[in-house]
Amino acid sequence: MVEVGDTAPDFTAPLATGEDVESFTLSEALEDGPVVLAFFPGAFTSVCSHELASFRDRLSAFEDAGVALYGVSVDSPFALNAFHDELDLNFPLISDANDELVDLYDVSMDFADLGVYGVAKRAVFVVNEDGEVTYAWVSDDPGVEPEYDEVEDAAATA
Repeated sequence: MVEVGDTAPDFTAPLATGEDVESFTLSEALEDGPVVLAFFPGAFTSVCSHELASFRDRLSAFEDAGVALYGVSVDSPFALNAFHDELDLNFPLISDANDELVDLYDVSMDFADLGVYGVAKRAVFVVNEDGEVTYAWVSDDPGVEPEYDEVEDAAATA
């Protein structure tokens, strides 16, 4: 698993903005400042909706710290655009439809009893401008949300 002090794995993936699908490359985004990657299991689910709405409502704290926030899930970019619009999100979502990022960051999990495989664990990584992970939180319980104040504090010091 990616841990504090590691170099964040670089990647390029589709970015759902709510209107369009663009290309996102982590190393390019880091040129503008630190980044928070908030992995979540799936769009249109209750806990994930609550989590992303919580980040939406706290976005100004990240912006004030000069940190860009991105949600990440294995949903298609088109589903993420609809989810983005439904929640009126004010930050973009990264699509990992090929399960590459959950493997790179070692946050893949299965719900075998439901026949669902390769979704993201709920996880948050703060990456500073040098590409170093300065905060890492990963939950094996998809019903547990991150400590938002802790994430904000980590972002502010990235």
